[in-house]
Amino acid sequence: MTTQASETAVATPTHQQLPLIGSLMAIGAGFVWSLGVITAKKSPHADTWQYLIWRSIGIIVVIEIVSVIRGTGAVTPKAYRSGRIVWLGCFCLWLASIAFVYALKTTTAANAAFLSSISPLVAVVLARTFLGERLNRVTAGAIVVALVGLAVTVMSDLSAGNMAGNISALLSAVGFAGYTVCVRSDQTRDWSPVLPGYAVFMILVCGTITVINGKPLVPPLGDVSLAVLHGAVFIVVGTLLFNHGSRTVTAVALSIFALSEFIFAPLWGYLVASETPKVLTLVGGAIVLAAVVGKALLDARSRPMQPFGG
Repeated sequence: MTTQASETAVATPTHQQLPLIGSLMAIGAGFVWSLGVITAKKSPHADTWQYLIWRSIGIIVVIEIVSVIRGTGAVTPKAYRSGRIVWLGCFCLWLASIAFVYALKTTTAANAAFLSSISPLVAVVLARTFLGERLNRVTAGAIVVALVGLAVTVMSDLSAGNMAGNISALLSAVGFAGYTVCVRSDQTRDWSPVLPGYAVFMILVCGTITVINGKPLVPPLGDVSLAVLHGAVFIVVGTLLFNHGSRTVTAVALSIFALSEFIFAPLWGYLVASETPKVLTLVGGAIVLAAVVGKALLDARSRPMQPFGG
């Protein structure tokens, strides 16, 4: 009896801490990703495709440097010999990134953010279909609250978008949700090869577009440096946090927590480019933040939660 009680006392804190740590990692991933707004706003001479080329180069360089330090060998080739699930993860992440950029070029930023942020709903379908994860009441409530907040943020701008940009934003949501489910499908796998793998795809596509447009592959050095910083630090660190969080957080919850990127991004836009958010943007951001933080805290509770619809 004493032994069992001791084991329970040791196990309980771990059960309570792991979901909280994983949730904070996923929220932190969105925060780190949002810092890319700063480098992007400070790179006025590089267009979207040039910027993405050098951002991707930054990803590859830092991943390979870390692998050399660890003595684990080149990482990039592993993305192409690690099986179909890693290939799929590379493609999904590439789709999410390039589709979102295209959406930003062809519709309003508000439209792009709102439509691509339906990834939690897409993740619900994918996670239930491929992973058998059930949607509990807390997660369902958080999705509704988060989407209400995003709707409030963009309600005055929805009519400004065009169909091509809106469809692209939806494809971005599908891509990110797909990557989320891929990562969640095998929590013990090393997903670090996905970063350089998707970066190679990005360089090939964006490099081709840049050449077709008759622009140089190397923009001014200052812009190159900022793009490399974005990829080497913000993308790599944010994605690693996201991947580690996936070990204890469900696919749908991961997508919700990653919405923190859309909370912090307007803040950096205001501080760096003097883009004053509208009142509705602030209200909507507060609602989304409440959903994200509330979900993280409720996930950390030790009592079991009743499945949604169960």
